[in-house]
Amino acid sequence: MALGNWPITSALIRMQLLPSRARDLPVAKAKTASAKSGNIYIGIGGWTFEPWRGVFYPEKLTQAKELSYAASKLTSIEINGTYYGSQKPESFRKWASEVPDDFVFSVKGPRFATNRRVLAEAGDSIKRFYDSGVLELGDRLGPVLWQFAPTKKFDGADFGKFLELLPRELEGRSLRHVVEVRHDSFCTPDFVALLRQFDTPVVFAEHGKYPAIADVVGDFVYARLQKGNDDLKTCYPPKQLDAWAKRFQLWAEGNEPDDLPKVDKAKPKKEPRDVFAYVIHEGKVRAPAGAMELIARTA
Repeated sequence: MALGNWPITSALIRMQLLPSRARDLPVAKAKTASAKSGNIYIGIGGWTFEPWRGVFYPEKLTQAKELSYAASKLTSIEINGTYYGSQKPESFRKWASEVPDDFVFSVKGPRFATNRRVLAEAGDSIKRFYDSGVLELGDRLGPVLWQFAPTKKFDGADFGKFLELLPRELEGRSLRHVVEVRHDSFCTPDFVALLRQFDTPVVFAEHGKYPAIADVVGDFVYARLQKGNDDLKTCYPPKQLDAWAKRFQLWAEGNEPDDLPKVDKAKPKKEPRDVFAYVIHEGKVRAPAGAMELIARTA
């Protein structure tokens, strides 16, 4: 779960209400898959964040009800606590029980697997992660995000060994994986070719510093939007929200946006893809509002 405390802004922000459009949005529903389009899931990182109380969460809502409330307004949440340490099986079961049937969590893999010199040696960390009870999320389990440090450079042989370690099926359940790389050395067709070999997507990171790789790999797309602005009640200006909603729809229909950077010229097979998109900028106070605006635009 996302943790944080931003007292310097919370008092001021609580004086502002969400825009009327966001307040009046109905219970969120994921863009439903069809023969021509995949599902579109949109959300935020975590659900426990003090400055959201009185801004996103109603003033008197108890903390115990925050997840169920967030899940009624969003269609996905990226669980971040798993990156820092193991969770208990009963925690995963509890979280799954508090969200709607069509809600999906993405789960961040542990840093102990990705923040290491030799990725090929991550097998034990990956096994411990899945042994911790992740599968207790059941049908609410979406992709597992494996995030690498900004200092981690591309080494095709070692990175390939890491991808080999990722289980594709456990207990009869298919698993999805996505990688987020943060070093410019990954901006090479060799990296994309390696991902296609293992059918593993790369995160499209909208970030001011990290590389943006929009090459589509596999049967889903994963985007992390990290340029939101807490001075805007909707997190992003309307035109930018419209543009992102259009990109999500293009991805879901099996197409590619023509305004995002790729490192390889090859075009992926045109087929419906699920889309997972998260509004996750540093301040993140207005992230829920931005996510709700995007859900409304893609419904």
